Amino acid sequence: MLIDGEHRRTVEFIDGKLLLINQPLLPHRFEVAVYSGFREVADAIRTMVVRGAPAIGAAAAFGMALAELAGEDLDEAARTLRATRPTAQDLFYAVERVGTAAANGGSAIEEARDIAEEYVAACIEIGRIGAVLIENGMRLNTHCNAGWLATVDWGTATAPMYAAKRAGREFTVLVDETRPRCQGSRLTAFELGHEGIPHAVIADNAAGHFMARREIDLVIVGSDRIAANGDVANKIGTYTSALAARANGIPFYVAAPTATIDPNCLAGRDIPIEERDGEEVACMFGADTVTGEMRAVRVAPSSSPVRNPAFDVTPADLVTGIITEKGIYLPGSIMEALGD
Repeated sequence: MLIDGEHRRTVEFIDGKLLLINQPLLPHRFEVAVYSGFREVADAIRTMVVRGAPAIGAAAAFGMALAELAGEDLDEAARTLRATRPTAQDLFYAVERVGTAAANGGSAIEEARDIAEEYVAACIEIGRIGAVLIENGMRLNTHCNAGWLATVDWGTATAPMYAAKRAGREFTVLVDETRPRCQGSRLTAFELGHEGIPHAVIADNAAGHFMARREIDLVIVGSDRIAANGDVANKIGTYTSALAARANGIPFYVAAPTATIDPNCLAGRDIPIEERDGEEVACMFGADTVTGEMRAVRVAPSSSPVRNPAFDVTPADLVTGIITEKGIYLPGSIMEALGD
Protein backbone atom coordinates (compact mmCIF):
# COMPACT_ATOMS: atom_id res chain seq x y z
CA MET A 1 0.00 0.00 0.00
CA LEU A 2 0.97 3.64 0.08
CA ILE A 3 3.35 5.52 2.36
CA ASP A 4 3.72 9.11 1.21
CA GLY A 5 2.69 7.96 -2.25
CA GLU A 6 5.26 5.14 -2.42
CA HIS A 7 4.12 1.53 -2.66
CA ARG A 8 5.48 -0.67 0.14
CA ARG A 9 4.83 -4.18 1.37
CA THR A 10 4.77 -5.18 5.01
CA VAL A 11 6.78 -8.35 4.37
CA GLU A 12 9.48 -8.57 1.68
CA PHE A 13 12.29 -11.02 0.93
CA ILE A 14 15.21 -9.44 -0.91
CA ASP A 15 18.76 -10.74 -1.47
CA GLY A 16 18.39 -13.48 1.11
CA LYS A 17 17.12 -11.14 3.82
CA LEU A 18 13.65 -10.70 5.32
CA LEU A 19 12.47 -7.08 5.49
CA LEU A 20 9.67 -6.20 7.91
CA ILE A 21 8.09 -2.83 8.60
CA ASN A 22 8.80 -2.24 12.31
CA GLN A 23 5.26 -1.80 13.56
CA PRO A 24 5.79 -0.85 17.24
CA LEU A 25 7.44 2.37 16.02
CA LEU A 26 4.45 3.46 13.93
CA PRO A 27 2.97 5.97 13.38
CA HIS A 28 5.74 8.10 14.83
CA ARG A 29 8.68 6.61 12.98
CA PHE A 30 8.90 4.49 9.83
CA GLU A 31 11.69 1.93 9.82
CA VAL A 32 12.32 -1.37 8.06
CA ALA A 33 13.92 -4.12 10.16
CA VAL A 34 16.16 -6.66 8.40
CA TYR A 35 16.49 -10.31 9.46
CA SER A 36 18.84 -13.07 8.33
CA GLY A 37 17.94 -16.02 10.58
CA PHE A 38 14.81 -17.89 11.67
CA ARG A 39 15.43 -17.22 15.37
CA GLU A 40 15.45 -13.48 14.67
CA VAL A 41 12.22 -13.85 12.73
CA ALA A 42 10.66 -15.77 15.62
CA ASP A 43 11.62 -12.95 17.97
CA ALA A 44 10.13 -10.39 15.56
CA ILE A 45 6.84 -12.30 15.60
CA ARG A 46 6.89 -12.70 19.38
CA THR A 47 7.60 -9.01 20.02
CA MET A 48 5.09 -7.91 17.36
CA VAL A 49 7.53 -6.19 15.04
CA VAL A 50 5.27 -8.03 12.61
CA ARG A 51 1.69 -8.84 13.59
CA GLY A 52 -1.60 -9.72 11.96
CA ALA A 53 -2.34 -13.32 10.99
CA PRO A 54 -1.42 -13.24 7.26
CA ALA A 55 1.69 -11.10 7.86
CA ILE A 56 2.80 -13.50 10.59
CA GLY A 57 2.21 -16.40 8.23
CA ALA A 58 4.28 -14.84 5.45
CA ALA A 59 7.07 -13.86 7.86
CA ALA A 60 7.17 -17.37 9.32
CA ALA A 61 7.31 -18.87 5.83
CA PHE A 62 10.34 -16.72 5.04
CA GLY A 63 11.81 -17.67 8.43
CA MET A 64 11.73 -21.27 7.22
CA ALA A 65 13.37 -20.13 3.98
CA LEU A 66 16.18 -18.46 5.94
CA ALA A 67 16.76 -21.72 7.79
CA GLU A 68 17.04 -23.54 4.48
CA LEU A 69 19.49 -20.95 3.15
CA ALA A 70 21.67 -21.38 6.25
CA GLY A 71 21.56 -25.18 6.01
CA GLU A 72 19.81 -25.39 9.38
CA ASP A 73 17.34 -28.00 10.58
CA LEU A 74 13.87 -27.11 9.26
CA ASP A 75 12.15 -29.11 11.98
CA GLU A 76 13.87 -27.00 14.64
CA ALA A 77 12.95 -23.84 12.73
CA ALA A 78 9.34 -24.98 12.54
CA ARG A 79 9.18 -25.71 16.29
CA THR A 80 10.71 -22.33 17.12
CA LEU A 81 8.38 -20.38 14.85
CA ARG A 82 5.24 -22.26 15.95
CA ALA A 83 6.02 -21.47 19.60
CA THR A 84 5.83 -17.69 19.07
CA ARG A 85 2.09 -16.95 19.04
CA PRO A 86 -0.56 -19.63 19.55
CA THR A 87 -3.74 -18.05 18.18
CA ALA A 88 -2.90 -17.04 14.59
CA GLN A 89 -3.83 -19.94 12.30
CA ASP A 90 -1.84 -18.53 9.36
CA LEU A 91 1.40 -19.06 11.30
CA PHE A 92 0.79 -22.80 11.52
CA TYR A 93 -0.57 -23.01 7.98
CA ALA A 94 2.52 -21.35 6.48
CA VAL A 95 5.10 -23.26 8.54
CA GLU A 96 3.43 -26.57 7.76
CA ARG A 97 3.18 -25.79 4.06
CA VAL A 98 6.83 -24.75 3.70
CA GLY A 99 8.01 -27.72 5.74
CA THR A 100 6.00 -30.15 3.61
CA ALA A 101 7.27 -28.61 0.38
CA ALA A 102 10.89 -28.90 1.55
CA ALA A 103 10.40 -32.48 2.77
CA ASN A 104 9.11 -33.40 -0.68
CA GLY A 105 12.20 -32.01 -2.40
CA GLY A 106 10.87 -28.54 -3.13
CA SER A 107 12.35 -25.16 -2.29
CA ALA A 108 11.39 -23.49 1.00
CA ILE A 109 12.21 -20.12 -0.52
CA GLU A 110 9.95 -20.61 -3.53
CA GLU A 111 7.14 -21.96 -1.38
CA ALA A 112 7.43 -18.95 0.94
CA ARG A 113 7.31 -16.59 -2.04
CA ASP A 114 4.21 -18.40 -3.32
CA ILE A 115 2.51 -18.03 0.06
CA ALA A 116 3.25 -14.29 0.18
CA GLU A 117 1.96 -13.74 -3.36
CA GLU A 118 -1.16 -15.78 -2.62
CA TYR A 119 -1.88 -13.57 0.38
CA VAL A 120 -1.62 -10.49 -1.84
CA ALA A 121 -3.94 -12.00 -4.45
CA ALA A 122 -6.41 -13.13 -1.77
CA CYS A 123 -6.55 -9.67 -0.19
CA ILE A 124 -7.12 -8.03 -3.58
CA GLU A 125 -10.07 -10.37 -4.10
CA ILE A 126 -11.37 -9.73 -0.58
CA GLY A 127 -11.32 -6.04 -1.45
CA ARG A 128 -13.12 -6.54 -4.76
CA ILE A 129 -15.77 -8.82 -3.26
CA GLY A 130 -16.28 -6.87 -0.04
CA ALA A 131 -16.42 -3.43 -1.68
CA VAL A 132 -20.00 -4.11 -2.81
CA LEU A 133 -21.05 -3.79 0.85
CA ILE A 134 -19.85 -0.17 1.03
CA GLU A 135 -22.20 2.49 -0.32
CA ASN A 136 -21.78 6.23 -0.71
CA GLY A 137 -22.24 8.07 2.55
CA MET A 138 -21.76 5.05 4.79
CA ARG A 139 -20.22 5.29 8.25
CA LEU A 140 -17.98 2.26 8.85
CA ASN A 141 -16.34 0.90 11.97
CA THR A 142 -13.38 -1.43 12.38
CA HIS A 143 -11.49 -2.88 15.34
CA CYS A 144 -7.72 -3.35 15.66
CA ASN A 145 -5.67 -3.38 12.45
CA ALA A 146 -6.62 -5.75 9.66
CA GLY A 147 -4.96 -3.61 7.02
CA TRP A 148 -1.94 -3.98 4.80
CA LEU A 149 0.28 -3.87 7.87
CA ALA A 150 -1.47 -7.04 9.09
CA THR A 151 -1.05 -8.81 5.77
CA VAL A 152 1.52 -8.57 2.99
CA ASP A 153 -0.46 -5.95 1.09
CA TRP A 154 -4.00 -4.53 0.89
CA GLY A 155 -5.29 -6.00 4.14
CA THR A 156 -8.44 -7.93 4.95
CA ALA A 157 -10.97 -5.69 6.72
CA THR A 158 -9.52 -2.61 5.04
CA ALA A 159 -9.27 -4.11 1.54
CA PRO A 160 -12.97 -3.44 0.76
CA MET A 161 -12.47 0.12 1.99
CA TYR A 162 -9.46 0.69 -0.25
CA ALA A 163 -11.26 -0.86 -3.23
CA ALA A 164 -14.39 1.22 -2.62
CA LYS A 165 -12.32 4.38 -2.26
CA ARG A 166 -10.52 3.74 -5.54
CA ALA A 167 -13.89 3.10 -7.18
CA GLY A 168 -14.90 6.64 -6.24
CA ARG A 169 -17.20 5.94 -3.29
CA GLU A 170 -17.19 8.35 -0.36
CA PHE A 171 -17.51 7.10 3.21
CA THR A 172 -16.00 7.57 6.66
CA VAL A 173 -14.47 5.15 9.13
CA LEU A 174 -14.58 5.20 12.94
CA VAL A 175 -11.43 3.42 14.13
CA ASP A 176 -11.45 1.72 17.54
CA GLU A 177 -8.17 2.56 19.31
CA THR A 178 -7.85 -1.13 20.35
CA ARG A 179 -6.20 -1.27 23.72
CA PRO A 180 -3.81 -2.34 25.03
CA ARG A 181 -1.40 -1.99 22.07
CA CYS A 182 -3.58 0.53 20.22
CA GLN A 183 -3.26 -1.06 16.78
CA GLY A 184 -6.31 0.90 15.67
CA SER A 185 -5.15 4.37 16.65
CA ARG A 186 -1.51 3.69 15.71
CA LEU A 187 -1.77 1.53 12.61
CA THR A 188 -5.24 1.60 11.04
CA ALA A 189 -5.46 5.38 11.34
CA PHE A 190 -1.94 5.60 9.85
CA GLU A 191 -3.04 3.50 6.87
CA LEU A 192 -6.33 5.29 6.26
CA GLY A 193 -4.58 8.64 6.41
CA HIS A 194 -2.08 7.63 3.73
CA GLU A 195 -4.95 6.31 1.59
CA GLY A 196 -6.88 9.58 1.95
CA ILE A 197 -9.90 7.94 3.60
CA PRO A 198 -11.78 10.21 6.06
CA HIS A 199 -11.66 8.67 9.53
CA ALA A 200 -11.67 9.37 13.24
CA VAL A 201 -10.14 7.44 16.13
CA ILE A 202 -12.51 6.52 18.96
CA ALA A 203 -11.99 4.83 22.32
CA ASP A 204 -12.86 1.14 22.29
CA ASN A 205 -15.70 1.69 24.76
CA ALA A 206 -17.25 4.39 22.52
CA ALA A 207 -18.23 2.05 19.67
CA GLY A 208 -21.52 1.05 21.32
CA HIS A 209 -22.36 4.71 21.84
CA PHE A 210 -21.97 5.51 18.15
CA MET A 211 -23.91 2.40 17.16
CA ALA A 212 -26.81 3.34 19.41
CA ARG A 213 -26.85 6.86 17.91
CA ARG A 214 -27.06 5.33 14.39
CA GLU A 215 -23.65 6.78 13.48
CA ILE A 216 -22.29 3.41 12.33
CA ASP A 217 -23.83 1.57 9.37
CA LEU A 218 -21.43 -1.33 8.89
CA VAL A 219 -18.68 -3.08 10.87
CA ILE A 220 -15.84 -4.97 9.18
CA VAL A 221 -13.11 -6.67 11.22
CA GLY A 222 -10.37 -9.19 10.51
CA SER A 223 -9.64 -12.56 12.08
CA ASP A 224 -6.71 -14.53 13.45
CA ARG A 225 -8.44 -17.93 13.32
CA ILE A 226 -11.83 -19.11 12.12
CA ALA A 227 -13.21 -22.37 13.52
CA ALA A 228 -15.03 -24.91 11.36
CA ASN A 229 -18.39 -23.82 12.78
CA GLY A 230 -17.78 -20.16 11.91
CA ASP A 231 -16.75 -18.90 15.34
CA VAL A 232 -14.11 -16.21 14.92
CA ALA A 233 -11.06 -15.34 17.02
CA ASN A 234 -9.90 -11.75 16.65
CA LYS A 235 -8.29 -9.00 18.71
CA ILE A 236 -9.69 -8.64 22.21
CA GLY A 237 -12.79 -6.44 22.17
CA THR A 238 -14.19 -7.82 18.91
CA TYR A 239 -16.79 -9.87 20.77
CA THR A 240 -17.97 -6.77 22.63
CA SER A 241 -18.26 -4.89 19.33
CA ALA A 242 -20.24 -7.75 17.79
CA LEU A 243 -22.67 -7.77 20.71
CA ALA A 244 -23.25 -4.03 20.36
CA ALA A 245 -23.73 -4.38 16.61
CA ARG A 246 -26.32 -7.14 17.09
CA ALA A 247 -28.18 -5.10 19.71
CA ASN A 248 -28.43 -2.22 17.25
CA GLY A 249 -29.18 -4.18 14.09
CA ILE A 250 -25.86 -3.29 12.40
CA PRO A 251 -24.27 -5.75 9.93
CA PHE A 252 -21.07 -7.25 11.35
CA TYR A 253 -18.69 -8.76 8.78
CA VAL A 254 -15.39 -10.59 9.16
CA ALA A 255 -12.78 -10.48 6.37
CA ALA A 256 -10.06 -13.13 6.11
CA PRO A 257 -8.30 -15.31 3.56
CA THR A 258 -9.20 -19.00 3.53
CA ALA A 259 -5.76 -19.73 5.05
CA THR A 260 -7.16 -18.35 8.32
CA ILE A 261 -9.80 -21.10 8.48
CA ASP A 262 -8.78 -23.97 10.75
CA PRO A 263 -10.69 -27.10 9.70
CA ASN A 264 -9.25 -29.00 12.66
CA CYS A 265 -10.69 -26.54 15.15
CA LEU A 266 -14.35 -27.48 15.54
CA ALA A 267 -15.53 -24.43 17.51
CA GLY A 268 -14.34 -21.25 19.15
CA ARG A 269 -13.88 -22.99 22.49
CA ASP A 270 -11.06 -24.99 20.89
CA ILE A 271 -9.08 -21.93 19.74
CA PRO A 272 -6.02 -21.29 21.93
CA ILE A 273 -6.10 -17.74 23.28
CA GLU A 274 -2.76 -16.04 23.80
CA GLU A 275 -2.32 -14.18 27.08
CA ARG A 276 0.43 -11.58 26.88
CA ASP A 277 2.55 -9.67 29.38
CA GLY A 278 0.47 -7.57 31.76
CA GLU A 279 2.81 -4.62 31.24
CA GLU A 280 1.03 -4.00 27.93
CA VAL A 281 -2.10 -3.11 29.92
CA ALA A 282 -0.39 -1.48 32.89
CA CYS A 283 1.57 0.89 30.65
CA MET A 284 0.98 3.07 27.61
CA PHE A 285 3.68 3.25 24.95
CA GLY A 286 4.15 6.08 22.49
CA ALA A 287 6.09 9.15 21.47
CA ASP A 288 6.81 11.93 23.94
CA THR A 289 4.88 14.98 22.69
CA VAL A 290 7.84 17.27 23.43
CA THR A 291 10.96 15.24 22.58
CA GLY A 292 9.46 12.67 20.20
CA GLU A 293 11.27 9.94 22.15
CA MET A 294 9.48 6.57 22.26
CA ARG A 295 8.78 5.59 25.85
CA ALA A 296 6.41 3.77 28.17
CA VAL A 297 4.31 5.44 30.88
CA ARG A 298 2.73 3.41 33.68
CA VAL A 299 -1.01 4.03 34.15
CA ALA A 300 -1.88 1.25 36.62
CA PRO A 301 -0.62 0.69 40.18
CA SER A 302 2.55 -1.40 40.16
CA SER A 303 1.00 -3.57 42.88
CA SER A 304 -2.11 -4.46 40.84
CA PRO A 305 -2.23 -7.80 39.01
CA VAL A 306 -3.14 -7.60 35.31
CA ARG A 307 -4.86 -10.01 32.91
CA ASN A 308 -4.08 -9.51 29.24
CA PRO A 309 -5.79 -11.89 26.82
CA ALA A 310 -4.79 -10.81 23.31
CA PHE A 311 -7.87 -12.23 21.57
CA ASP A 312 -11.48 -13.17 22.15
CA VAL A 313 -13.95 -15.37 20.27
CA THR A 314 -17.03 -14.01 18.54
CA PRO A 315 -19.70 -16.72 18.15
CA ALA A 316 -20.82 -17.45 14.60
CA ASP A 317 -24.38 -16.32 15.27
CA LEU A 318 -23.17 -12.73 15.81
CA VAL A 319 -21.41 -12.62 12.42
CA THR A 320 -23.42 -11.49 9.39
CA GLY A 321 -20.95 -12.93 6.88
CA ILE A 322 -17.32 -13.83 6.30
CA ILE A 323 -15.62 -12.17 3.33
CA THR A 324 -12.98 -14.40 1.74
CA GLU A 325 -11.20 -14.44 -1.61
CA LYS A 326 -13.72 -17.10 -2.69
CA GLY A 327 -16.81 -15.05 -1.84
CA ILE A 328 -18.95 -14.03 1.14
CA TYR A 329 -20.10 -16.97 3.25
CA LEU A 330 -22.54 -17.40 6.07
CA PRO A 331 -20.46 -18.38 9.12
CA GLY A 332 -22.07 -21.80 9.37
CA SER A 333 -21.08 -22.52 5.77
CA ILE A 334 -17.49 -21.33 6.01
CA MET A 335 -16.04 -24.81 5.40
CA GLU A 336 -17.46 -24.61 1.88
CA ALA A 337 -14.82 -21.95 1.15
CA LEU A 338 -12.09 -24.58 1.47
CA GLY A 339 -13.73 -26.72 -1.18
CA ASP A 340 -14.66 -24.02 -3.71
